[in-house]
Amino acid sequence: MKLEGIHHVSAITANAVANHDFFTRILGLRLVKKTVNQDNPSSYHLFYADAVGTPGTDMTYFDIPMAGRTYPGVSSISNTAFRVKSSEALEYWVDRFNKFKVPHGKIEQGFNRSTLTFQDFEGSRLMLVVDDGSGIEYGIPWTKGGVPEDFAIVGLGPVRLTVRKSNKTAAILTTVMGFEQIGEYPSTVEGQKDILVFSTGDGGPAGEIHLEERSDLPPERPGRGSVHHVAFRIKTDEEYNKWNEHLRSNGLMTSGEIDRYYFKAIYFREPNGILFELSTDGPGFATDEPIDRLGNGLALPPFLETKRSQIEASLQPLDTE
Repeated sequence: MKLEGIHHVSAITANAVANHDFFTRILGLRLVKKTVNQDNPSSYHLFYADAVGTPGTDMTYFDIPMAGRTYPGVSSISNTAFRVKSSEALEYWVDRFNKFKVPHGKIEQGFNRSTLTFQDFEGSRLMLVVDDGSGIEYGIPWTKGGVPEDFAIVGLGPVRLTVRKSNKTAAILTTVMGFEQIGEYPSTVEGQKDILVFSTGDGGPAGEIHLEERSDLPPERPGRGSVHHVAFRIKTDEEYNKWNEHLRSNGLMTSGEIDRYYFKAIYFREPNGILFELSTDGPGFATDEPIDRLGNGLALPPFLETKRSQIEASLQPLDTE
């Protein structure tokens, strides 16, 4: 069994309308699914991705209007990266972020790649990274989001985990989940250990976890802009059916197999408390909407369809037409 890279990253927003504006109008991603949190259908679950919702390209947000601020710390997913194709794309994004007054850093080198950190309006810790195309393939750029195709985001990149002690998380990544440690690079925080890099699938930024050990931080207090979980790709149902027993046989408590309608999922926490998900590539977001209408209407899985009127009445209007 082999995980094929990052499937999606799910975070928290306290303002679905502003969140939709940021990810579609500024970042140029496509809203490929406007649905609800299946565990709490009174709130949105929004999926932003490439033109067709390719696995490995989607950043998702749970809408929790009462969410407070985030206090960063350990036991957290502390940075989510998006891939672009060139250094010229980063120059374009510097100008675009300046135009839209998006807080950002400088173009820098990180693990021998050019990167650009930035934040959304709620402080989500994000980054652009140049992917030379030698690893997991690109997604299909969304050309109707106001960003030129050559500079568009083409998928998720590395996800950084920040933990108190890295050895047990590293062991789960390698001995249970099949990642390989491929390198390390210095922390930007004085006195802290090097950040470890683990890879899976066909490699490249889309298949990487960066593991940061921090002795100087308290546990994170999550809120708006924080990341809820990271999901990893399972390509086939046959492999999916084996993963739950594999995880449990290695001492991990799992959610069991859960059908999310657009993909199947298994959830578990690694030793530092970070929530991991394993998700199948299929059946995909076109299951209940044609490709050209993805994200336009409120999509509900069949088991919630009978409650549509009640659910729609509980949601803040969000114009996605």
